[in-house]
Amino acid sequence: MLVELRVRVERLEAENAELRRRLGLNSTNSSKPPSSDGLGKPKPRSGKGSGRRAGKEPGSPGSTLALVADPDHTVVHRPDRCVNPVCGADLGGGVEYGRQRRQVFDLPEPKLVVTEHQFVAVLCTCGQVSQGEVPAGVTGRAQYGPGVKAAAVYGRGAQFLSFARVAGLLGDLCGASVSTGFVHAVVTEAARRLGPFTSHLAALLHVERVLHVDETPARVDGGFKYVHVACTPMLTSFHVGGRGKADIDAGGVLPGFDGTIVRDGYAAYQHLSDAEHAWCGAHLIRDLRGVHEQDPAGQAWAEVMADTLLMAKTMTEQAVAAGREALTDAEISHVRACYAGAIAYGRQQNPPDRQGEVSKAGKLVERFHTHRGMILRFVVDLAVPFTNNQAERDLRPVKLQQKISGTWRTLQGLADFAAVRSYLSTAAKHGQDALDVLKQLFTTGPWIPAALSS
Repeated sequence: MLVELRVRVERLEAENAELRRRLGLNSTNSSKPPSSDGLGKPKPRSGKGSGRRAGKEPGSPGSTLALVADPDHTVVHRPDRCVNPVCGADLGGGVEYGRQRRQVFDLPEPKLVVTEHQFVAVLCTCGQVSQGEVPAGVTGRAQYGPGVKAAAVYGRGAQFLSFARVAGLLGDLCGASVSTGFVHAVVTEAARRLGPFTSHLAALLHVERVLHVDETPARVDGGFKYVHVACTPMLTSFHVGGRGKADIDAGGVLPGFDGTIVRDGYAAYQHLSDAEHAWCGAHLIRDLRGVHEQDPAGQAWAEVMADTLLMAKTMTEQAVAAGREALTDAEISHVRACYAGAIAYGRQQNPPDRQGEVSKAGKLVERFHTHRGMILRFVVDLAVPFTNNQAERDLRPVKLQQKISGTWRTLQGLADFAAVRSYLSTAAKHGQDALDVLKQLFTTGPWIPAALSS
């Protein structure tokens, strides 16, 4: 009976510990997104504060509105009479003593500019009738131009508004009374026109040295699909589908890629055997924090491992800042020795139970042992960053769209959104104005980024 009770107590304690662990999970100690944290107790800030006050950092450039040399309108305010109550003389012929300039920047009243194209037919002496050539894009008797179309796609793809709110915005601010159907049709047209851009982008990404990849769920017609991203600091490519191997390959970037892929621990990426793999350090730190917070004394190894990773991160950042191409053999050996010591400590603190089962913390220890090459990739290759933040930042608009305007009704709608976001994100990384590249898309064709590496 005592043996049975002891086994039962151990099982209940294990269940209790697991439930406490799950209750304590948030975006700082697990892979849960920040949106799942709710509005309860504020989550602790990661890292230590810099000690500086909030706001603009000392020495950084400001953004004060500056005067322009050629204002559109100039209004001169000249006094008619002397303000001295004793004098009150007429100042019509007075000598100007000084002049102060103040400028007000404002929006014009919403008004569409209508351009009429008249096509003249001329009868030749030979009897042939010739007519003026129709410009590209002028297809109907009355239609909206590329500026209105660009504004519609901008509202949807850059500001994440619903089709109805984009239509209302165009009516209120631009004087264009368009329908939600018009906005939907324009976004669809934009995605169709982006075919050459999408193909070129995939080719550019395929020859990069380091790629960040990730995926996030998106609600479509009551279910879930996934938006996949492959990106660099200068390029962003989205595509949509499921979450399997074929869906990961469907973007046309990763099959055959032989550089380094920075990713999280999702196993479906393992089939990309031509590439080296690097595990996102931010995800690993969150996993270690989740284990340590539940049992600081019993899981001290997690803190040792986190300190080892952060030490290595600092070493690589200092090496890059100094212009070095690699860490020294001694530095790499030191990191690996600390890493091995943390694993040994973790195994000591998490031995198997009577049945040979390993706890969740013990499984995390073995994960660090099995994937040490992926985890320490940033140590042996300074071109590989410590985190996968680039992919997470580029994927954030998917969540913004859902938060602001809800879900997508069709998979094609999500695919159109992904194509437009690929275009706008890549253009922004190159310093291109969003409205300018969208106007170009509807006139001469998509803006195409130049090759970044050979």
